[in-house]
This record gives sequence, C-alpha cells and structure tokens, in this order.
Amino acid sequence: MEIYRHCLIKSFKHNGRLHRMWLENWQVPNERLRPQHAAESMIVLINRQTPIQEADGKQWISRVPAVSFFIPGEWFNVVALLENTGVRYYCNIASPLFYQQGILTYIDYDLDVILPHGGAAQVVDREEYELHKAAYHYSAVVDRKVMSGLQALSKRIEKRSEPFHDDEVIAYYEAWHKQMGEV
Repeated sequence: MEIYRHCLIKSFKHNGRLHRMWLENWQVPNERLRPQHAAESMIVLINRQTPIQEADGKQWISRVPAVSFFIPGEWFNVVALLENTGVRYYCNIASPLFYQQGILTYIDYDLDVILPHGGAAQVVDREEYELHKAAYHYSAVVDRKVMSGLQALSKRIEKRSEPFHDDEVIAYYEAWHKQMGEV
C-alpha cells in the first residue's frame, strides 16, 4: 500500500528570513501521481485544516482543503483550493523548490496569480514585489527568473495545462481523504 508521507512546507523571503510554514501536509505517493504529473516529477501535497505559522509565530488554521503542486526547476508553485464554489488556484511566483527529508522549502517572491473558478487569471501584489526588489536588492538574474516564471505560469493557465485540471485536483483529494479513513 502506498503511504502518504508527512511534509512540512517552509516559505522564505529573499533575505533568508522565514515567511510562513504549513505544518501538516501529505505527499501523494509517486505511484499515485497522474502520468503527466509524474513525467514532470511533480511533488503533490494535500492538506486540510492545516495549522499555518507566520514568521512572527502567530498560527491560524486553513479554512479549505488544498492540493499543492511543486514542479522541479520552475519559478512558481500552484495551490488548488477546494472551495464550495469550485476549485480556485492560488499561484506563487517563487524560487524552484528544495526538498529534503520531508521538508519542502522555497523563496516567495511576492507576485501571485489567482485563477478563480470560472473566472480570469489576475496578477496581484506587483507593488509588494517592487518594494522587496529594492529592499532586498534582487539581482538582474533573479528579476529575469521571476518574470520568466510569471510568463511560464501564465502560459500554463492560458492553455489550462497541468496542473490546472479541477477533476484531477478533486481526484487527488478524494483518494487521500479515503485512504486517511475520513470517508
């Protein structure tokens, strides 16, 4: 039987300071990945009512289940939120992931793309990106990588290519939910 393994997600800022942690996530076993996700070596994580800890130590609990997609080498990650109205995608422009011993880390570069169920994608937090770009002295290389990540993500959204398929998101969540004995 394939086992869903616990995974901690840590998000940092460019200056190395902790930004946020998602404390309870479960990694979809490689054997259960969709072929197209396995082909890209995606790490797919599931959480529900996970404690989230902010950099200042404050904690809160997520309100909706989520299926997160991390693609090695890509400058973005995708969080599919399973809301009552349908799947909403919250995409972070971020450094490629680093994954070791059940801890997944990345640098958050502030820019986000939100794709609501049945709606159009919207880029948010451009002002925050520009503010941190100046404050943290992003190099020209980092700035190019961030903009390239935004462009690559936008193309995937426009084409509705992986991982932007609601039925797959729901299937991952339901399989996990069933295996965890929460039917």
